[in-house]
Amino acid sequence: MSQTPPPNDELAGTEQPFVQHLMELRDRLLYCVYGIALAVAVLAIWPGPNGLIDFIAHPIRAHMPPDAKLIAVGVFTPFFVPLKVLLLVAVLAVLPWLIYQMWAFIAPGLYSHEKKFALPLIFFGSLLAYVGIAFVQFFVLDKMFAFIQGFTPASVAATPDIASYVESILSLYLAFGLAFQVPIVVMLLVRFGLVEVAKLKAFRGYFIVVAFIVAAVVTPPDVISQLALAVPMCLLYEVGILAAGWFVRVSKAPDEDGGADAA
Repeated sequence: MSQTPPPNDELAGTEQPFVQHLMELRDRLLYCVYGIALAVAVLAIWPGPNGLIDFIAHPIRAHMPPDAKLIAVGVFTPFFVPLKVLLLVAVLAVLPWLIYQMWAFIAPGLYSHEKKFALPLIFFGSLLAYVGIAFVQFFVLDKMFAFIQGFTPASVAATPDIASYVESILSLYLAFGLAFQVPIVVMLLVRFGLVEVAKLKAFRGYFIVVAFIVAAVVTPPDVISQLALAVPMCLLYEVGILAAGWFVRVSKAPDEDGGADAA
């Protein structure tokens, strides 16, 4: 049985045909491709694929002998690895644009009060992802490689393969970028009524255990990188709890306040 929407429902009568949804999805995907292509073109000019490789390789080369270099074991590695790094950095560079396109696709199905807080979430979510990646590049990698190189015997030349190095670094970027989204996830869980702030506070001790388990799984087997991921996750969990109550208040629909007052 179909339900008649309330007379004051601002989304009533805004439904679109399925084909039009597909066309809108196609356009949004094309906008994403255009954004990535533009970022690839700009980064290919400056700093270029080799410049990007030199940048992400700096943390480990700082702990290698001055004349030591990373090696390329595969025949096509010197060609494909820089292109892979170029593409992934381009995706990271236009991450807010990509998330905006996702939001723009679902925005017609959102109420005005939901649209109001969607864009700030996109901005802060992207900012937190960039902070997590920068934290890896400028702090975690330096401490991690200093710790690892300290165990390398003098008779062993530590010359890692560039392909495996890039894969390891990119996995850390992804892990920290996602882990730094904890406040956003906590606020959304509370906003949509999936969990209460009191329960989040009671779950605090369990979350600390979960954070250290996740850090042990997704980071290399060294204590530095594990602590560097687990500790910020715990702190960001607390930030999410503090921000959740405020976020619920500012993102309420007008009829929610009215209903609360009537009750």
